[in-house]
Amino acid sequence: PFRVMPLLSSRFQAFRGRLSHVTAAVATGQMTVRRMMRSGEAAGVAQIARPFSSSSTSIVHTTEGELGTPSFAIRYAGGDGAPASPWHDIPLFASGDGNDGSMLLNMVVEIPKFTRAKMEIDTKAPWNPIVQDTKNGKLRDYHGPIFWNYGALPQTWEDPNEKGGDEVGNCEGDNDPLDVVEIGSAILEMGSIHTVKPLGVLAMIDSGELDWKLIAISTNDPLADEIHRIEDVEKYLPHNISGVREWFRWYKTPDGKSLNGFGYDEVAMDVDLAQYVITHTHEAWRDLHRGKRDPGKLWVSCD
Repeated sequence: PFRVMPLLSSRFQAFRGRLSHVTAAVATGQMTVRRMMRSGEAAGVAQIARPFSSSSTSIVHTTEGELGTPSFAIRYAGGDGAPASPWHDIPLFASGDGNDGSMLLNMVVEIPKFTRAKMEIDTKAPWNPIVQDTKNGKLRDYHGPIFWNYGALPQTWEDPNEKGGDEVGNCEGDNDPLDVVEIGSAILEMGSIHTVKPLGVLAMIDSGELDWKLIAISTNDPLADEIHRIEDVEKYLPHNISGVREWFRWYKTPDGKSLNGFGYDEVAMDVDLAQYVITHTHEAWRDLHRGKRDPGKLWVSCD
């Protein structure tokens, strides 16, 4: 059902129509936050959120080159100045738990909301800098802005040699860290590291690969204490989940590719499954890091 291939021009028009729909959905979902900000409930919330700060981990990032050119990269280093990997050296779990006892995680921001450059952790390059993805030698951009902050969980890995169950079409992992869609109101700086709380997960199937999309919210967001699971997202930020699903379903179609599908009957699964996926992909990464699983072309700093 996801292999429909109309003409490129028709697909682009359809994508633009869907993009307008998603834009409207997200705008509706964010009205609550805007009302809070106007009423003063969210006073002090900055447009650009503060980057990661932790007494247990000292990782800093620097940029080189010019954004929008092949030379651009974000690199990481430890407190002693030695190179560090945002994938392997930043801990998955943030210190402590949330006020509601929820799991707290570190998120590496690759793509800030409302931007188009397709940035990603380079899993095959030494020390895994964040760079702009390329295809056929050209830098890649989305055909329209993404409406959420997008990034990855460090110390996780979707093993391409591990097959999922019937619920996800028996697809294998996409060989990347676990993706995160952060639905808060602030724009998070590219390369920054933020503490987020998992809320649920979508099981996206892209070209036969399982590509989980974790739904999360920054702990600094004014709604973080109100939103704990998918049903809370629907209450406080209505239509955001369907917006995320449809954006990721359609975003490749202007390039002539087929629609992406979703496992679990396209339902956004709740926080319990999300936590299982987080734990499972963390264990896969630990095996990879210890040399127990085949890294292929991945750059891994093994124990």
